[in-house]
Amino acid sequence: MTCRAPIQYVNAMKISLDQPTTINVVRGYGPGVVRIGGRSFGSSVIVTPTTLIEDWRPAAIGQLLAEDLEPLLRLRPEVLLIGSGARQVFPARATLAALYSAGLGFEVMDTGAACRTYNVLAAEGRDVAAALIVEPAG
Repeated sequence: MTCRAPIQYVNAMKISLDQPTTINVVRGYGPGVVRIGGRSFGSSVIVTPTTLIEDWRPAAIGQLLAEDLEPLLRLRPEVLLIGSGARQVFPARATLAALYSAGLGFEVMDTGAACRTYNVLAAEGRDVAAALIVEPAG
């Protein structure tokens, strides 16, 4: 049996996810709350890496109307994530039709998944927006 010397790497690379401090990052979420940066929100929000729209009207995915999408349509993100609350529930057909006609790429998922996906895409420098439904706790 022969012993080999340990492998020495000439060009080592450190691999870690560094979150830029200049973008909006979702730091936490749970029943009745989402935390973005150092602030906690008890109502639905729209977040992009550079924009935060507080007190977005719908408190549940069933309340989401085509008119509620106007702030998102003005932002024109490359990718739109809709966090539908504790479970994945799709918006009404009329609401989906407004998204399709605007030509936006979008995904509907539960709010936790939308927060995680948003963070990954934002860290990659993608033009992403997340419309996060924060359902009242209880």
